[in-house]
Amino acid sequence: MEYKLICFDMDGVIFKEANFWMEMHKQFGTLEQGKELTKKYMDTNYDRLVEEVVVKLWKGKDAKPYYDLVDSLEYLPGVEETFSHVRQRGYITAVISGSSIDAARRVQKDHGIDHVFANELVIRDGKVAGEFVWPIGVGREKKAEIIIHLCEDLGISPEEVIYIGDSDIDVEAFKEVGLSIAFNSSSSELKEVADKCVDTHNLVDVIPYIP
Repeated sequence: MEYKLICFDMDGVIFKEANFWMEMHKQFGTLEQGKELTKKYMDTNYDRLVEEVVVKLWKGKDAKPYYDLVDSLEYLPGVEETFSHVRQRGYITAVISGSSIDAARRVQKDHGIDHVFANELVIRDGKVAGEFVWPIGVGREKKAEIIIHLCEDLGISPEEVIYIGDSDIDVEAFKEVGLSIAFNSSSSELKEVADKCVDTHNLVDVIPYIP
C-alpha cells in the first residue's frame, strides 16, 4: 500500500503535555472544578461540559494565560526529525486534535503542517468570550469523520492514511485508516486496535513504520 496522508494527534504525541485543557484549568485556577466537570460530562454531554467550563468558569478571564500556555508547550523529542522525514517522503500532513487550534497553528507554523483541525477557545478583546468552536469535540467519531472528509477533499482513500495517536479517543480514527500507530500510549483499548505500538517518548521511533 502506498500511503499519501499522515495524521497526528497533538497532546502527548507532538507536545509533552497530555491534556491542554487541564493545563488551562491550572492557569485559570479552576483545576478541581475542571476535573470534576470533565469526569461528569466528557463522554456523555460535551455541550454541557462546554457550557459549564467555557461559559460559567472561564468567560471574561484575561486571555494572557491562554496564550502563554500555547507558547510554553514543549515538543516531545524527535518531533522535528519526524516531520522532516515525512516531508522528505512527500506525505500530506495533518494534525487532528481535541486540543487548542492555536496550539495546532503553532505546530503548523513551526513544522510546515498542511492541515490542522482542533477546537477553538474564542478570544475577543483580550478576554475569553465564553464561546467555543469544537469541530473535534472530545475526538472519537469526530476525528474519524474529519479523516474521511479530508480524504474526500484530497481525492484519496482512508486506506492511504497513516494515523498516529495515543489515547482511547483515537480508537475510531484508527479503525478508519490503512495504518495506525499507537505512540506513547497507556490506553489498552487503543493498543488493541493499533497496527503498530511504539512505547517510547521519542517520536522519532515511529519513523521505521512510515514507508
